[in-house]
Order: sequence, then structure tokens, then C-alpha cells
Amino acid sequence: MPSASASHAVTMRLYLDPDDQMAIGRVTTAMGDSGATVTGVDFIESRDGQVTVDVTANTRAEDHARDLRDTIDAIDGVAVHRVSDRTFLLHLKGKLEVRSRVPLKTRDDLSRAYTPGVARVCEALAQRPEDARSLTIKGNTVAIVTDGTAVLGLGDIGPVASMPVMEGKAVLFKEFANIDAWPVALDTTDTDEIVAIVKAMAPAYGGVNLEDIAAPRCFEIEERLRDELDIPVFHDDQHGTAIVVLAALTNALRLVDKEIGDVTVAMAGAGAAGVAIAKLLMAEGVDDILVSDRHGIINADEEQADAGKQWIADNTNRDRRSGPVTESLDDADVFIGVSGPDLFDAGELARMADDAIVFALANPHPEVDPEEARAHAAVVATGRSDYPNQINNVLAFPGVFRGALDARATAITEEMKVAAAKAIAGVVADDELHAFHIIPSVFDRDVVPAVAAAIAEVADRDRAD
Repeated sequence: MPSASASHAVTMRLYLDPDDQMAIGRVTTAMGDSGATVTGVDFIESRDGQVTVDVTANTRAEDHARDLRDTIDAIDGVAVHRVSDRTFLLHLKGKLEVRSRVPLKTRDDLSRAYTPGVARVCEALAQRPEDARSLTIKGNTVAIVTDGTAVLGLGDIGPVASMPVMEGKAVLFKEFANIDAWPVALDTTDTDEIVAIVKAMAPAYGGVNLEDIAAPRCFEIEERLRDELDIPVFHDDQHGTAIVVLAALTNALRLVDKEIGDVTVAMAGAGAAGVAIAKLLMAEGVDDILVSDRHGIINADEEQADAGKQWIADNTNRDRRSGPVTESLDDADVFIGVSGPDLFDAGELARMADDAIVFALANPHPEVDPEEARAHAAVVATGRSDYPNQINNVLAFPGVFRGALDARATAITEEMKVAAAKAIAGVVADDELHAFHIIPSVFDRDVVPAVAAAIAEVADRDRAD
């Protein structure tokens, strides 16, 4: 059963009998007994013969919150006035706004920011378009482009329903890297149209973050835009995930005293993230990877449906093994899951080598129970924030784009991705390394500067060459 979490937090406004001093105690006890976690009790007012109190609690899911309301409403001396979902409250009217960086208080201010003074800047840019990075928002702006076909674990929910995620991504860009990013949700799934639209709007942006576009179209879209644009194009679902996985694996291997070139990796998931992880790990020296999709272990004996899986078939599974995903666990040093929930029982991990490393990253429900996995693995990581070792893309993409924008890079290269992973891993000092701490917190303010510096260093070196 999942634990109560802040993502399902509710605030209940309750009316209590003013003469019943034990009522609030019965409320909090009932919430605890139901599996909710009370995080706050706030007195609002006392008048008209009743006491008004707001009780805030984390619940497990929407149905748990509904059941909780009925439970509290049935308590003597307590009436539930309303229940507010705190996640929905946070999203009211969106999570973004535009603010001016310049004063507009006088006629002179207006004449410089807009007409007639702005015409001089326009003419200058017509002569030297490359100066747009310093004279417009282009130098610090990223387009977050999606078609809404692969949103979180929700799948193809369309561009409108994708917007809360894209807004959230923009908030992360701003909060962690001071980059102004903006959602661009496209009402088309046609590859040619998406490429044409992004190319047409590219002059206003310093980079493009492709987000939640389903495989295999995401591979072609990114490849074509990388070839046709002179600004960085980065599909975060692929490369952000791969960078953070490599960073976490680097430190996990330090902890169990294994070399990356000596380990065998079993992977579940051959979508965008799975392909990118396999490519980056092999580039860093992993010699033996077994990747499974829903049909089992991928091998070269069968032709694959898309280019990503075909690359996996051609470049992994050197012994051409076959069978279900559990067969890939035999003597594996590392398991990486980027697929779906509850693939197998944790007992299957006993098949793995000693000091096994398990990254069960399906979110919100991992491939294997993390708590039970610890009985068989030396290191366990997930994609969730309520377990140790959260492998979260926010450790990568803000710093990657910060460094690329600062260095005026035209692309994000493989060398940059490796440098970013090493920078993230390096934030965890030797004396901090622990089975519960192989990766920095997403709130560690040392991460973005370290990643940005690593990206910029590679970009500067490439420019010099």
C-alpha cells in the first residue's frame, strides 16, 4: 500500500462544538488510524456557537481523501464544511507569469523600452542577428516543447492536459537555474509539422527542451532539430534521465567497489529513456547490457519495430540471451528499471550478483518494492521523492541548459552529458557517500553551478578545437 504523500494533501475545514475540547483530538486520531499524516492544525475563528478549524493532512490517493472525509464527518461534534485539494489549489491560474525586468515609470522609460528607441535596437539586430543573445531574451530563454503523447506515466493525454507538467518544468528552470522557460504545447503529432513549427519559432529561444513526446517519434524529431538548428536541442526524457542514472551509478559503484567496465547491467524498458541510458552507459565503458521490453530480453535474432530498439538489438546482449526480464537478472550487478510498476517480486533480485545495485525508476510505482529490494541489494534508488536516492531529471536539465546558454553552445554533445554526470556525482563527497546517499538532493544548490561549469568547459574546449 502506498504511503501518504504531499501530492495528495488536503485541507479540511471543520466546524467543532465549542464545548467539546476533545473533538480535535478525535479528528487527528481518526486521520492517523486511517493512514493519513496530519501536517497542520490551524484555528480559524470562534463565533456563532462553533469553532472553525483547518486540518491539513497527507493522504494516499483521491479515494483515500474521499473516505477520510466520510470518516471525519461521522465523528460526534464535528462537521466537515469543505475539503480542498492542496495540489489543485497550487495550480489555480497556472504556475507562471511574465514580469518586466525594466522600469516603465516615465515617458523616457517608455521611449527606450518601446517606440521610438526600440527601433534602433531592431536595426542593429538586422545587421548582426547574432547579438540577439545579448540584446533580447534569447540568451536566457528555453522553449519546452511537447505534443502531450507521453506525459509522466499517464501516456497520450494531449497537449492541454500536458500543460501542468510543462508549467512545472518551467518553474524548475527558473528556480534552480534562473532560466526563463515557456511551455509550447503543440496540437499535432505529425513529426514533420512539429519540426517545422519548432524551426519557425526558434529565433526567439536560446534552446529547446523536448518533453513528453512518445517514442519512436521523439528520436527523429530530436535528430532532425539538432541537425537543422543552431541552438541546443535536448530531449530530457532521454538524456536528462541518462545523465542522472550515470551519476548515481558512478557513486553506487564507488560504494560497492566495482568498476564500470566490469559490471553486467540488466534493464527493463526500451523506450526513450532506456535507449539513452544504454547508449550513455556503453559509451562510459559498460560492456554487457541486457535490455528487456514487454516481450522479454531484446536480442539480435529478431527485427525490432523502431530504430531505438533496433540499436539495442544490434549493440547489446552479446550472448544473445532470451527470456523474460527476470532471466536478465541472473548474475547481473545492476538492475535499472525505466518501464512500469510491479514487474516482479523482490525475491527475484536474489538472482543478482553480490552487492547488487537496483534502480527501480518507474514513477509513481516502481518496478519492484524498494523496501523489500533492500533485503537483496546493497544500493537501491527510485524516481520517488519519499525514498532515499531519488533519481530525478531536475539534477541535470537546469545545469545543462545554464551551461549551454552561458557558453552559447549550439548543441548538447555526448561529451557534455558525461561531464554533467560526473559533475553531479562529484557533488557527493567521499565522506558523505552512503547506501542512502549516492546522489545529491534536488535542493542541493551546488548541483546546478557544478553541472553548468562542466558543460561550459566542454563547450569552450570544443570551440577552441
